[in-house]
Parts: sequence; structure tokens; C-alpha cells
Amino acid sequence: MLTQTETRNCLACNKALKGRADKKFCDDYCRNGFNNQLKAGINNRVRNINNTLRRNRRILEELLAEKEKMRKVNRDRFLQTGFHLKYITHTHTSAKGKVYYFCYEYGYVTLGNDWVLIVKKDE
Repeated sequence: MLTQTETRNCLACNKALKGRADKKFCDDYCRNGFNNQLKAGINNRVRNINNTLRRNRRILEELLAEKEKMRKVNRDRFLQTGFHLKYITHTHTSAKGKVYYFCYEYGYVTLGNDWVLIVKKDE
């Protein structure tokens, strides 16, 4: 228990606290800032991965013309879009053994002769 002479300080800005004995922050701004800082390291990695997945999805969506379900694209053109092959949400193996790589509902499979087939999975 604190005595009258002991002062408590805000965990975020270190200002003297007034009010309740169990108060840790001087206001909501300091409380939010402190908690956001604690979670920043964990959230940055997840945020970066999610941003890359969304970018990959957008690239696949843009390569398909509106209302198309599939389209063949030159592999060089596909890679020049900035697509990150390492980041996918899931795979699907067809009955013929071809492995499709997906970013959400959009996917691709490599074909022979430097071609990539981009597909959109029905919901």
C-alpha cells in the first residue's frame, strides 16, 4: 500500500498520477500507446505477411479479366508483377496431380513452356 508521500507515475509518459490507488496510466492515450507498443513486435510480422498475401491476391485478381475463371499468362509477365511465390494461403492438388497454389480464392499452377494458369475458385 502506498503512503501519502509515495507518488505513482504513468507507465507510458512517467507523469505523476492522481486518483485511484490502482491507476496505471494518466489517460486513454497513454494506456493505448503503452499496450500498442507491447504488441508491436508480434503484430508487425503478422501485418507484413497479411499485406503480402493481400498484394498477391490483388495481382492474381488483376491478371484475370473481369468475370474470367481462368487465364494463361506468360511466366515472365507473372513474375514481373511483384508476386511473391513464397506467400500463399493454401494448395490444392487436382485429380491429374497438378498442384495449384492459392491466395484466398485466386490461384495459379505452372504449365510447361513458361506459362502460368491463373484460376478463380468458385465460392
